[in-house]
Amino acid sequence: MANKKVNRKKVLSLTMAFVLSALVIQAQKVVRYDLYVKDTTVNFTGKSKRAIAVNGQIPMPTLTFTEGDTAEIYVHNLLKEETSLHWHGLFLPNKEDGVPNLTQMPIEPGTTHVYRFPIIQHGTHWYHSHSGLQEQIGMYGNFVMLKRENDPTLRSGIDDLPTVPVVLSEWTNLKPENVHRMLHNANDWFALKKNAVQSYAEAAKAGHFKTKLQNEWKRMLAMDVSDVYYDRILMNGKPESEIKAFDGKQLKAGDKVRLRISNGGASSYFWLRYAGGKITVVANDGNDVEPVEVDRLIIAVSETYDIVVTIPAENTAYELLATTEDRTNSASLYVGNGIKQLISPMPRLKYFEGMKMMNGMMKMNGRLNDMGMSMSLNQMDMNVVMYPEITGNEKKKSDTKMDAMAMPADAHANHNQYNSNALSDIVTLNYAMLKSPAKTTLPPSTTRTIKFELTGNMNRYVWSLDNKVVSEADKILVKKGENLRIVLYNGSMMRHPMHLHGHDFRVLNGQGEYAPLKNIIDIMPMETDTLEFNANVEGDWFFHCHILYHMMSGMGRVFSYQNQAANPLIPNPKLAQRKLFADDRKMHFMFLNDFATNGNDGEMMLQNTRWSIGGEWRLGYNDMHGYETETHIGRYIGRMQWFMPFIGFDWRYRKTAAGKTEKNLFGQSSTKDNRALLSAGFNYTLPMLVRLQAEVFTDGIVRFQLKRDDIPVAKKVRASFMINTDKEYMLGVNYILGRNWSLRTHYDSDMGFGAGISFSY
Repeated sequence: MANKKVNRKKVLSLTMAFVLSALVIQAQKVVRYDLYVKDTTVNFTGKSKRAIAVNGQIPMPTLTFTEGDTAEIYVHNLLKEETSLHWHGLFLPNKEDGVPNLTQMPIEPGTTHVYRFPIIQHGTHWYHSHSGLQEQIGMYGNFVMLKRENDPTLRSGIDDLPTVPVVLSEWTNLKPENVHRMLHNANDWFALKKNAVQSYAEAAKAGHFKTKLQNEWKRMLAMDVSDVYYDRILMNGKPESEIKAFDGKQLKAGDKVRLRISNGGASSYFWLRYAGGKITVVANDGNDVEPVEVDRLIIAVSETYDIVVTIPAENTAYELLATTEDRTNSASLYVGNGIKQLISPMPRLKYFEGMKMMNGMMKMNGRLNDMGMSMSLNQMDMNVVMYPEITGNEKKKSDTKMDAMAMPADAHANHNQYNSNALSDIVTLNYAMLKSPAKTTLPPSTTRTIKFELTGNMNRYVWSLDNKVVSEADKILVKKGENLRIVLYNGSMMRHPMHLHGHDFRVLNGQGEYAPLKNIIDIMPMETDTLEFNANVEGDWFFHCHILYHMMSGMGRVFSYQNQAANPLIPNPKLAQRKLFADDRKMHFMFLNDFATNGNDGEMMLQNTRWSIGGEWRLGYNDMHGYETETHIGRYIGRMQWFMPFIGFDWRYRKTAAGKTEKNLFGQSSTKDNRALLSAGFNYTLPMLVRLQAEVFTDGIVRFQLKRDDIPVAKKVRASFMINTDKEYMLGVNYILGRNWSLRTHYDSDMGFGAGISFSY
């Protein structure tokens, strides 16, 4: 009898164990996706171009899970190159984060990699390649995690609405590697495409000739609010799309729709506006916020917003318009069924007004003058002076809005001078307006503060933190369980969307215990923002600017936990580190050649974040014109990189009259017609962007030279000059025909007058 009781207990125990196991398995439902990454051809502009599709589509498929699921994602790499996938904003084990050479080795061509992790959060996120520049050509898609049916945070009238995922992106017909190269070489083709050259002729016509002079006196390039010109803007892979029905039912007046919007663009910010009225923001970066109504919002690169829009009338489709921050292009999503109701396009930016503003803020040493202002949370938009919808088309004496924006001697005299919400009736979302529905306070622990200045310059397209790129900085060691407070000051002239992998952070925005949770913080010029998070997941976590070309230039850091276990997916850490550092150490090539009636001259250059290897040549058609080449190898020094010491080699020959000896301006016998010498010297960028070159040769000859190649005389006209102490000089004018070709005429003191065609790359 006793044995029977024991057996019954065993059976009961086994039954209970089986039931519990079944419940666990049910609670941890495995949701599998197979993603096939393959080359494809697209035609968004009338030209067929290479792209990367996943499962045959761009954007990549929307992946949908419910909190409590286990994600099992098989990535089949059918490319001829390495790839990876990063799950943006997700909480997961570090080895599943998808950063090649940091959390895993790249997925090799012809292989399959499995990502497996539990879904322990909800909200709108997205995923993208973290390999090279693949994100730019198609590797981006939405990643949606739904709340459980019994989730206590479910919100009636929000979480039960018809929901549509939307991915914003951009397309360029240029290869992204070429885009990156052009940015590093200060090529102004993108400005020409945007009609934003801001030449001296255009400045004079606009009454801003003095503004342009001051701009170049302070060694600044033309004013802009974005890096790249894009041929097309896309919503869910199309310039135009529509939502007419949901679950087979036609949308009608009074219906509300929730849009899960991800900015999958490589470098574009987008203004979002709706022809049907107000936009209600209900979530940001996958985290719920208290609903807030606005007329418009700007979504930073890699941010996500959940918005609710209403269809106000029958038989009408209302336009949701996404416009690039530089206002050069847009895409539309029509919500509803019927006649299309459009919203007015955004007016052209007032570039010279923006240039004048930046002149007042920039010191001669290249640093921004904060003038005592304390700005944060996107409340004070420095670009607001460029917005005609806020400031009007022209300044009038009676225009109080423009008067309010005049630069005061003491910036505290007018706190709202750049606050668009104070200057107009248009309500623009900013981070101070976001509030979490639940408390977000961190667990009790020690708090450590880390400060970063966002640094960089447009002239050489170098982006960094504290003037160091990823390959120049050590990992930031953190202790598991500590609270980290990060203070970020943007000392550059560009805005930067800073993204932290693997963690959400609280944005300290005045909401106290209800500060919103985010994983992206967009920081505008001169802003200081503070965020904090609990270090609760071991691993090497990337923290970087999410503008793709800024990240690839080195703007980031790696947070690493002390005494953490080795990552099994990184078998050779030293090799992985070398490959990781190779991104911002990459050399970029530039080439220029002029085919002229008096000879051939040109230059080529290889350069990266710090180093430059350059050469120039002039080849005449006879001995009187001769030939000459100069080669310099140098390293840029300083935050603004205006100073570059170098070593060089000068080789030249030109036939001179017998017994004739020329002297340079220092009275030394010149060897400019017959020289094969090493040299040492430096380049320094002077006001007006003139390059001073000082050089001493191994025979003791000294040469000083002033040169500039890219003076923007008119929209398509560039002037150049050179003069040196060897009594050589040159004047030239180029007329731009296209991205690589221009007509050129010039006069050279040695080779005379010439005209021809110039090729640049």
